[in-house]
Amino acid sequence: MPGWEPLDMIVKNEITQREDEGFDVGGLLQKWEAAGKDEEKLMAVYRQLQNAPSQTNFPYTEPSELADIRGQRPDGPRRIDIRQNSEQLRDQFYGAWLGRCIGCALGRPLEIGPFSSGANGKPGWENVKLWFEGADAWPIRGYTPGYSKARDKGIDVAHRCGDSFSENISFMESDDDIRYTIIGLLQMEERGLDWDSWDVGMLWHQRLAYRQVCTAETQAYLNFAHVSSHINSHVLCEKPNDWRQKIEWVRTYLNPYRELIGAQIRVDGYAYAAAGNLELAADLAWRDASFSHVKNGVYGAMYIAAMIAASFAEKDPEKIVAWALSEIPKNARLAHDIRKAIEIAKGETDQVRLVSRIWEAFKHYKPGHANNNAALCTASVLFAGDDFEKAVATAVLGGWDTDCNGATVGSIMGARLGAKNIPERWKQPLNDTLYSGIWGFHPIPISECAKRSYNTYVKLRQ
Repeated sequence: MPGWEPLDMIVKNEITQREDEGFDVGGLLQKWEAAGKDEEKLMAVYRQLQNAPSQTNFPYTEPSELADIRGQRPDGPRRIDIRQNSEQLRDQFYGAWLGRCIGCALGRPLEIGPFSSGANGKPGWENVKLWFEGADAWPIRGYTPGYSKARDKGIDVAHRCGDSFSENISFMESDDDIRYTIIGLLQMEERGLDWDSWDVGMLWHQRLAYRQVCTAETQAYLNFAHVSSHINSHVLCEKPNDWRQKIEWVRTYLNPYRELIGAQIRVDGYAYAAAGNLELAADLAWRDASFSHVKNGVYGAMYIAAMIAASFAEKDPEKIVAWALSEIPKNARLAHDIRKAIEIAKGETDQVRLVSRIWEAFKHYKPGHANNNAALCTASVLFAGDDFEKAVATAVLGGWDTDCNGATVGSIMGARLGAKNIPERWKQPLNDTLYSGIWGFHPIPISECAKRSYNTYVKLRQ
């Protein structure tokens, strides 16, 4: 069941992934090259990868199970009291939902090769800048234009996202970064705290079509269907007694994308429900992330969830980042990368120089990896202070996964500042309307989603 890519590319990506995780893959790239498109030979290489020995000098400690993760994290506050009145807090919930939609809409048209990977000898961030300059829209103070003179330099935006162009935008169009926020809201509404990774798979198969998932999510979606169909011929069945054994196969089999950004963009609905409670937000993020991801893919979800939860109770971005960092293993690759991003952002006053330095520091990762994108989000939040526009624009300017990073930073800043402090030029074009591609939420007022998230938070605290 290759799923997202052909089998040969999955096996090639698995070689890189196993090496990143600290396994010795010496000689296997040559065997992959010799296998060509032969499925039997490719699977033989894949099986060798699964049995690759650990590198003796791997310097990181990266467990995937929650108890082990908690055993490796530094001290932290775990929970922060929320002292705002209900009106102020409701505005923060609306701000979080609005911010997520705004950042996603800004980044959607730029989620394409020249901006995510770079092109024409230029890094992705530089092509983002060129696009806005060519549209006479630099610095970024509004949504992405659909036309720019930068086309003459061989770059273009994603025209599948035309409803997000500045010339056209009148609602938040369907996007996975928003659909997963709704999935999180539904999970919390329907099950409260009584759910695990099995329930994630069930909800995906009930609410998401196969075409609505990608990379790690595609592989886990397929693997879950395989496991559940062996139980009861379809996915509407009871959790098997040996699910804890099966989940490892579901999240890893033919899934070299298990440390990409996918889980990181799925956590907002949980973090809203756990506002102020960093440890719970990280716990809920782990439950969701562990369906399809491991190690740094999981830590990215936990870290971002903790940042969002903290943002409802704390205004100081440095504290928010430090406290969120205390929810993941201190000697994980992600923790080291976040600390590097903090150092880069410290004292930096120039937006272009900031994103350039972040790109250079983390360009060894794939454009969709959890670590580089979390580092960019961190730097954007620290750099911007209390300026919503500056934070979201910086996250999108930085390239890589532009809509994911814009949405995440928008969510954090919206939760911190509230909807009233988001500039009208960003709010008004959306007309408080979301088309999600999920039944019951297509369309729906963004404010209604915020109200329902607030209600789940209140219910959880009772």
